[in-house]
Amino acid sequence: MAQEQTIADGLLLGEDGKLRCWWHGGEPEYQRYHDEEWGRPMRDDNRLFEKICLEGFQAGLSWWTILQRRPTFRAAFDDFDFHKVALYDAARVEALFQDRGIIRHRGKIEATINNAQRALEMVEEFGSLADYFWSWQPPAAERPARMTKEALIALGTPPTAKALSKDLKKRGWKFVGPTTCYAFMQAMGLVNDHLEGCFCTIKR
Repeated sequence: MAQEQTIADGLLLGEDGKLRCWWHGGEPEYQRYHDEEWGRPMRDDNRLFEKICLEGFQAGLSWWTILQRRPTFRAAFDDFDFHKVALYDAARVEALFQDRGIIRHRGKIEATINNAQRALEMVEEFGSLADYFWSWQPPAAERPARMTKEALIALGTPPTAKALSKDLKKRGWKFVGPTTCYAFMQAMGLVNDHLEGCFCTIKR
């Protein structure tokens, strides 16, 4: 009964006795991602670039599908060093399109290269990707008083995520719709969307 109540509240009780957000489903690698990465503030430019690109690749798929292929993505895209990715040519695009270890979507591959070029422009303007993205932390008024599963679902795509998407598109970025941008904000810790009661919830 306690386990059923826990699931209903959007929390899962792990074998280690810790309560976690429900969405990892208890799969070990997905749970590790939840515990060690998701929602933790990230300021490394390459990791920020990686995540927003992988969120673009996820469109129409599950994040678990992308996470399983992340090592192959990193190998294919020079660990998402955008200085290197910005230099990829048509031959490299074709090679990536033939790589079965990633998502073989030509538009998304080309968008990653385009976004690397835009990232260089952004660093020139703001000093780093981190300085740009962290300027998009949403105001307190946009956040629910308590982060429950119901509140998270009701939140949908907040205004800040829509504004970030609009600004990125204005700067020439591709595959950065509002849903993608909010998933990026959640993953990189611009917002703290671990549910109330999850052991990963960080007060800040």
